Amino acid sequence: MEFDPPLQSGRLIRRYKRFLADVVLDDGRRVTAHCPNTGSMLGCRAPGLRVWLSPADRPGRKLRWTWELVETGTGALAGIHTGRSNALVVEAIKSGRIPELADYQQLRREVRHPSGGRTDIVLEKPGRRCWVEVKNVTAGAGAGRALFPDAVSTRAVRHLAHLRASAAAGERAVLLFCVQREDVAVVEPARAIDPAYADALAAAADAGVEVLAYGASLSPRGIRLDRRLTARTRDQVHAIHNHPAMV
Repeated sequence: MEFDPPLQSGRLIRRYKRFLADVVLDDGRRVTAHCPNTGSMLGCRAPGLRVWLSPADRPGRKLRWTWELVETGTGALAGIHTGRSNALVVEAIKSGRIPELADYQQLRREVRHPSGGRTDIVLEKPGRRCWVEVKNVTAGAGAGRALFPDAVSTRAVRHLAHLRASAAAGERAVLLFCVQREDVAVVEPARAIDPAYADALAAAADAGVEVLAYGASLSPRGIRLDRRLTARTRDQVHAIHNHPAMV
């Protein structure tokens, strides 16, 4: 995925009201950008961090800018635009960069699930269907680890229930963590933040839901999902009992 037109860089002043961010661009202009991330954005919202915005001249749009990237405290780039994650995964599937999801003949997006709601991606071939739910990950916890979610998410728990229903019906069900950070090797459930999700993830894995994680290469020129990461489905090596320090 390439950014066209090119991104504009600046420094974050503040993120507020969930969907707004004030930024000073490198040319000195102060602008307000749309923040396309409903999470807490732990480790990605500190004032002074370097950020990149995409411009938009679409008629009727209230805000001209959209926040895309941030340079975290570790120096790693993170993609904060959760709306990009599904497209990144679709691009990677079609390019053969996710071998676990290869060999399907049809790909559909935003498909209504029999148990309610919509599933991000459905892959199909004769006699076989695969339901794929994508989750964007940006919260780093140090030592190459990332956590999901970064805030309590009843919606994410519901999505796991839908995947469990698919697995129980004899269909393939996959949860795929799209990790838009280059300094991550392992994705873990954030039990200290959302214990209900951590329990639901472990139960889903026990019920036959496959859990994958893929990491992205990022630059102001574009984002590419291109490397397999380790996905942990329960507390294993690193038990998290207190709120982690996010980076």
